[in-house]
Amino acid sequence: MALGAIAAGIAAMGAAIGDGILIGHTVDSIARQPELQGRLQATMFIGVGLIEAMPIIAIVIGFLVMNK
Repeated sequence: MALGAIAAGIAAMGAAIGDGILIGHTVDSIARQPELQGRLQATMFIGVGLIEAMPIIAIVIGFLVMNK
């Protein structure tokens, strides 16, 4: 039972760090080249979606391990 909570917590921390780095670099890029804001934001949202998939997968794996 605790294994699922640990997996979800670690995955959430990793996702938070990844989101912070990605969004920070996107803001820096927009500040340097404001004309590319639309393309940079679109790429950022795709990246955030992929990063946020990690905790969801970790929770599913935690539930699967918990049921065995």
